[in-house]
Amino acid sequence: MTDATIIAAELLKDHRESIDRLDAILVYTLAERFKRTQAVGRLKAEHDLPASDPTREARQIERLEWLSKEADLDPEFAKKFLTFIISEVIRHHEQLQK
Repeated sequence: MTDATIIAAELLKDHRESIDRLDAILVYTLAERFKRTQAVGRLKAEHDLPASDPTREARQIERLEWLSKEADLDPEFAKKFLTFIISEVIRHHEQLQK
């Protein structure tokens, strides 16, 4: 193996370890977010409030698009990601209301 290949392999290993840490952060952050949205869902169910709040959801999508641009992340990807999360939250809220 050449020195360049060894250096490249080490860099690759470092990048992958960083990606693994970031994946863990994403999972734990999503878990915490869903704990909070479950609390919101229980509150809505207890007070007979609708499972969905389209105005808030639209504001959140706008906010995420702005944040994604600021972070140099594809806003369309960010929008799809948040739309998926919101649909899961609404599904959970609807289940709590049954």
